[in-house]
Amino acid sequence: MNSILDQITQWLKEMLISGIMGNLTGMFDSVNRQVGEIAADVSTTPAAFSPAVFALIRNVSESVIVPVAGLILTFIVCSELIQMIIDHNNLANFETWIFFKWVFKTFVAVMLISNCFTITMAVFDLAQQVIASSGGIVQGSTAIDDAAIQAMLSTMEAMELGPLIGLFLQTFVVQFTMSAISAVIFVIIYGRMIEIYLVTSLAPIPFATFGNREQSHTGQNYLRSLFALGFQGFLIMICVGIYAVLVQNISYTDDIIGSVWVVLGYTILLCFTLFKTGSLAKSVFAAH
Repeated sequence: MNSILDQITQWLKEMLISGIMGNLTGMFDSVNRQVGEIAADVSTTPAAFSPAVFALIRNVSESVIVPVAGLILTFIVCSELIQMIIDHNNLANFETWIFFKWVFKTFVAVMLISNCFTITMAVFDLAQQVIASSGGIVQGSTAIDDAAIQAMLSTMEAMELGPLIGLFLQTFVVQFTMSAISAVIFVIIYGRMIEIYLVTSLAPIPFATFGNREQSHTGQNYLRSLFALGFQGFLIMICVGIYAVLVQNISYTDDIIGSVWVVLGYTILLCFTLFKTGSLAKSVFAAH
């Protein structure tokens, strides 16, 4: 009789261990894959991330937004010319250089609008170089390796049936939570790129304000926003690097349940910090 009960108990243990390993493997694979792709995604320029979307945004911007920016620039330069005439007592105090200055400023403003896409992409090319240089921080260091998985397996084989049932239920809950977190990470990373496309599509309008001292703060703030979006990727890389160090320092042999919940806590912390990178980058560059 005892032999039959022992066989049933062993069968249940093997089934639970198999289910727990499936939960752990699926949990770690989904998050490791998503975290591992962050380095590649944030170090990609808008033009390379989705060439089709980039071409669409550029075409819409040049066809729709550039004419609007031209109207804004026309209003600004005409207003500045009128103000310049008034300031010089209706040309009673005539100075030739003021017209050359006005023509030069208008020329520069037109050139900025004509090349705004090149300028905005230069900002993201610079940010991409910085991000790519920092890529070694997280390369190959976020994954839970096979040795840790095997250590967990050895620990579970020595556990009794009751603790294994509790561990199975907890790993099931954690696996579901981690899958949701990996989806959130996906949304954060791709949401940043969508925001870049949206901001870039309106580039000609703020660039049209650079020709006027009173209105140039719009263009200056726009440039600060571009730098903030670009270097947000660098902050994301730093967050992933910190996450990798924390995960690799976890011991999986002593307390599997505690280790699994610690990994979950670190992953939730990663999501929270990824959310904060946007506001932090804007505060650093004084963009609003």
